[in-house]
Amino acid sequence: MRRALELAAAAGAEGDVPVGAIVVSADGQILGEGRNTRERDADPTGHAEIDAMRQAARAVGEWRLEGCTLVVTLEPCTMCAGALVSARVARLVFGAFDDKAGAVGSLWDVVRDRRLNHRPEVHAGVLAAESTALLQQFFADRR
Repeated sequence: MRRALELAAAAGAEGDVPVGAIVVSADGQILGEGRNTRERDADPTGHAEIDAMRQAARAVGEWRLEGCTLVVTLEPCTMCAGALVSARVARLVFGAFDDKAGAVGSLWDVVRDRRLNHRPEVHAGVLAAESTALLQQFFADRR
């Protein structure tokens, strides 16, 4: 999570919402990293999780990320939650809850929906205070 927080801070410094993510293999190797790039790239899919999963899939040579853990500073949205389910990510670890767009318990619970073919293990609130502080500072600076 500390590495994801560093990536989030870098996104914030570039004017994007400070969210960072990493994908870690079962043996602890970082396979992919990402940070929000929606503003920088004018890309609605430029979410930290999507970038990290794309990089990890290239590293393993396939779209399935079985056995991997996605670590992200903010609760994933519906797009990212759907993508991690589709990629068969084994574990999701996230920091801050997202009351406005969270899809892992806050507004929806995509990753635990029994109608889907895969449900990752979820660990929420990891270094949540640090993740929340980055977000609060970013939005306070823009008001």
